[in-house]
Amino acid sequence: MILSILVGAPAGYALSRFDFRGKELFRMLILLTRAFPLPLLALPLAVMFIRTGLDDTIFGLALVHTTLAIPFAVLITFSLFSGIPLELEEAAWTLGCTRITAFTKVVLPLILPGITASAIFAFVISWNEVFAAAVLTIENRTLTAFLLQNLDTSPLHLKFAGGFILVVPALIFIFAVRKYLFAMWGIANR
Repeated sequence: MILSILVGAPAGYALSRFDFRGKELFRMLILLTRAFPLPLLALPLAVMFIRTGLDDTIFGLALVHTTLAIPFAVLITFSLFSGIPLELEEAAWTLGCTRITAFTKVVLPLILPGITASAIFAFVISWNEVFAAAVLTIENRTLTAFLLQNLDTSPLHLKFAGGFILVVPALIFIFAVRKYLFAMWGIANR
């Protein structure tokens, strides 16, 4: 979650504020990263992780989860930064702020709720990602991969409890960030 925000937010800012050749192609490539299903990439990814020694490590799994969450972080932060007028930053620059100071004192407080929503969204993506954890880990499984691996042999009441545990973070996400997501999509919160 933290890595995806640390990489995705600056990329979203760059896409929003700077014009460069290939900008639209870059945005499309970000979307295309989610076009390939993870089961298609599982075998090459597993071979690469075994060769580099990243299999069954927390860092390797964090790398996969970060890679899966970055496109959403970039697109969400791009829309957030695009919603803040450049004139606010320019006004701060004329009043003596540097680009970094203007960002931290003007832009960052305005987009912090959206960054929080993006971080929680990255957490939910990571929480719900079971396939990569099941393929790339053996001993160091995530809770979701461990539960899904063991639920088929469990008694019925433990299956229900495990299913409930798998659903709770998504429910918390929906209720915690719905007003930020509605505001970001332009839907009036009633």
